[in-house]
Amino acid sequence: MTGSFWWDLLIGVVVALALTWVALVVALVVVRPRGGLLREALRLLPDVLRLVRRLAADRSLPRGVRVRLWLLVVYLAMPIDLIPDFIPVLGYADDAIIVTAVLRGVVRRAGIDAVRAHWPGTDDGFAAVVRLAGL
Repeated sequence: MTGSFWWDLLIGVVVALALTWVALVVALVVVRPRGGLLREALRLLPDVLRLVRRLAADRSLPRGVRVRLWLLVVYLAMPIDLIPDFIPVLGYADDAIIVTAVLRGVVRRAGIDAVRAHWPGTDDGFAAVVRLAGL
């Protein structure tokens, strides 16, 4: 194979990754909670992380829900973010936005009762999670 092939392949991969990153950033901006809900999501993040771990381990939930939750746990554990942390606001909020989007899907598939049964925080915190999930 020629050197030109490898350069074309490298450029194609870089362009594909850049376009995917841009699409994900746009999706994060579209899905993000409005107004004060983003601040609430950031404040609730430790309880929500415990909730995600508990839901992911619950074998009574549908497999697709558990797979999404485990993928979320893996994403949150990775040191690389979609949006670097040095970017103001969205840098730290991308994790909260992704957790919120996944939680919305979990509540729709598994039901609010499953989420309530595993909630580790206060009743006020649960009410905020319900608002974040769009219920």
